[in-house]
Amino acid sequence: MKVTDILRVKGNTLYTITPGTALADAARTMAEMDIGSLVVMEHGDLVGMLTFREVIGAVVAQGGTFGDRHVRSVMDDAPLTCTPETEIDEVRRMMLQRHARYMPVLDKRTLMGVISFYDVAKTVVDAQDFENRMLKAYIRDWPEELGDGGSPPQNPAG
Repeated sequence: MKVTDILRVKGNTLYTITPGTALADAARTMAEMDIGSLVVMEHGDLVGMLTFREVIGAVVAQGGTFGDRHVRSVMDDAPLTCTPETEIDEVRRMMLQRHARYMPVLDKRTLMGVISFYDVAKTVVDAQDFENRMLKAYIRDWPEELGDGGSPPQNPAG
């Protein structure tokens, strides 16, 4: 399974901001849209990622206020990224290793979407549920000649 499978189900709604956006405005957007991250774009290129983690850290550092800080001063300017063709298992490994909750998906330099750790976990659980249903259906349809419990019948002459 690949990242493109997640994007196909998730859709392609993107929320972006510029590095010069006031941090208070970015936090307001995140709250209003009920999202945990914003992709920071400048001149059509991804230049960073702002998540609730950076926002909370900045507010705490300012004594509970946003002050006059801008996104540029708190964003992650080297976010973890993947491509639509990246395997889900690789994405899980990368996100766990870097403690990343959000990952922009780039096709060369084009932003295709953002996936979250939740999206990845849901995809894995859904795939496992499907596999379990298929295995249970296979077991339920086990041929009768194998007897009960799936054991071959005993040879009475034996």
